[in-house]
Amino acid sequence: MKRTLAFAFVSLAAAASTGYHVIKEIKIGGEGGWDYVNMDSASRRLYVSHATHTVVVDVDAGTVVGDIPDTEGVHGIAIASDLNRGFISDGRSNMVTIFDLKSLKTISTAKVTGQNPDAILYDPASQRVFTFNGRSKDATVLNAQSGAVEGTIPLGGKPEFSMADGNGKAYVNIEDTSEIVELDTKAMKALKRYSVKPCEEPSGLAMDTKNRRLFSVCDNKLMAISDPDAGKVIATVPIGRGPDAAAFDPGTGLAFSSNGQDGTVTVVRESHGKYEVAETATTQRGARTMAVDTKTHNLLLPTADFGPAPAATKENPRPRPAMVAGTFRIIVVGR
Repeated sequence: MKRTLAFAFVSLAAAASTGYHVIKEIKIGGEGGWDYVNMDSASRRLYVSHATHTVVVDVDAGTVVGDIPDTEGVHGIAIASDLNRGFISDGRSNMVTIFDLKSLKTISTAKVTGQNPDAILYDPASQRVFTFNGRSKDATVLNAQSGAVEGTIPLGGKPEFSMADGNGKAYVNIEDTSEIVELDTKAMKALKRYSVKPCEEPSGLAMDTKNRRLFSVCDNKLMAISDPDAGKVIATVPIGRGPDAAAFDPGTGLAFSSNGQDGTVTVVRESHGKYEVAETATTQRGARTMAVDTKTHNLLLPTADFGPAPAATKENPRPRPAMVAGTFRIIVVGR
């Protein structure tokens, strides 16, 4: 009886909440929408896309410390710490802004070969930058040191977020075919593709590079965990509505999905070879993208307040609610 009770106690403890909750907010303000955020944990800077410019936040002080202008239709930010450079995908102008990490001054710009560069990735193994171009369904490859375009990789579908494994391979979600494409970053070519179904329309992607696992968040309220070497999905777990970003924290071994429509973050853990939902933490409706601070293990999610949606019209049957000016901020979720 004592052994049974002890086992039951251990099981209940393992199922206990991970304790993630909103611990503070960082005010940014201004107007306009946003997309990806990228946390440089070593420098303690968070790079935040914001309409036509990129905001730089000191996460420890909780203050805005810089601004990179003229990033029209900004989607994502990639950081090359070894080169002291950052790269911003300017989706509306089909450009990449290259800036100095210390001064935050623009060094140069580069014209991409495709249309609407969205996600952007720096691969240290090849010292190349990859922009994933949503409208033209391809990737533009840039030399990270010179900024010169070195090639274009057809992807056979609309790319979303991407991850590099540090050993010369990169992976990208293909939204309209529900696949992952594996890239050789040095040869600049696609090696293989595999389905992530039952996941539909994968967007955010994170990677556990040590254990070789990819985490895709999907429009049908699933996270698909896949083995990129075997090229197959090994598990799925339920998440919330409107996910747009995934994150993995190597320090805790936890994966996350930011669910913008529900205003939640799903916390996923692996236990004895199985993946399960450890907790669903409340954030705020609209908090759909996310970055993880690997030093503090906090999550950082941009959001804002919204007013009522305008009346539907024939031209715009599903109007979005207007953002309340001055309410743009970063929600910090921790334990």
